[in-house]
Amino acid sequence: MEFFNSIDWMQMLRCFIIGGLICIIGQILIDKTKLTPARILVIFVTTGAVLGGLGIYQHIVDFAGCGATVPLTGFGNALAKGAIEEVSKSGLLGAFVGGTKAAAGGIAAAVFFGYIASLISKPKMKKQ
Repeated sequence: MEFFNSIDWMQMLRCFIIGGLICIIGQILIDKTKLTPARILVIFVTTGAVLGGLGIYQHIVDFAGCGATVPLTGFGNALAKGAIEEVSKSGLLGAFVGGTKAAAGGIAAAVFFGYIASLISKPKMKKQ
């Protein structure tokens, strides 16, 4: 019972709401526009990177926790944050390697689980 008392339920609610809002925006873009999923992915990552570079996304992360760091916008934020930090250490070269260093865990997980999913599923080619 002590476990349930130690949970910050308001933080979980904020996480759920912000993460859900990000997903709703993505679903609206899929349903109401002719954007491809790849373009929506790029929009989300770029938006996260721009908001992260401007320092705005950190306020969202402080408010929503994992509800803001797990979606694609959080990945863009991690890239921008890593690049900014590495530039202060390594100069201009840091702009190119910092984002990759900061997001390496997420990138490795995406490749690993994508590979596992490809072994399990049988993809179908889209008819043209």
